[in-house]
Amino acid sequence: MAVFGSIVGSFLNVCIYRIPEGQSIAFPGSHCPQCEQPIKFYDNIPIVSYLILRGRCRTCKTEISPQYPIVEFITASLSVLLFWRYGLSLQYLAAFSFTCALIIITFIDLKHQIIPDIITLPGIPVFFLFAIFIMNLRLIDAVMGIIIGGGILYVIAFAYELLRKTEGMGGGDIKLLAMMGGFLGWQSLWFIIMVSSILGAVIGITAMMMKKKDMQYAVPFGPFLSVAAVGYLFFGEYVTRLLFLR
Repeated sequence: MAVFGSIVGSFLNVCIYRIPEGQSIAFPGSHCPQCEQPIKFYDNIPIVSYLILRGRCRTCKTEISPQYPIVEFITASLSVLLFWRYGLSLQYLAAFSFTCALIIITFIDLKHQIIPDIITLPGIPVFFLFAIFIMNLRLIDAVMGIIIGGGILYVIAFAYELLRKTEGMGGGDIKLLAMMGGFLGWQSLWFIIMVSSILGAVIGITAMMMKKKDMQYAVPFGPFLSVAAVGYLFFGEYVTRLLFLR
């Protein structure tokens, strides 16, 4: 599962790089963005090739972003953990697909501060169907997850803009939480919002202090939502049972 995950992670890197640029994720094949030389198959082995090449293009010696092995490692790790949780099953494939979408969203949001609609808009119905027919989530829980997930952040964003006269949260975050609610159910939303808010506050304030910025400094919220959603996949149900004695 680690090898499978790292191979998928290599594809996710292509998506992360090309989607914001409006490029095809299928054509052309993998190539160096600097010298545009096609990457040989033996230089495209996830993680291993990066280490062998010492993080540089074989042809032009341009430095390769460490994002590539990081994404591959994260994807491989989540593949193993989800296999441990669900076994080799359709549930594993559904959950792994969900986490892959979150990985793409996280790294695009970190770099470009956007959450692409091309992921979230089709993701809402696709993961809603996965939740109902594969993850055995009740229909009402998934429907309420979409409605409440999108509604909560919309109300927060509307109130913030009304009070501060400036946009504090983009529409991408709203659609992302709706996608999460549709896949994980409305019960997951309190966990996701609580954990992401804590992470966002701690990391956001730390980043502002380090960069000597004021409270207007923009910190993308998508990565925090994504981390919280992945956390719910593994721990959310246990935390819910503990707090509500279920």
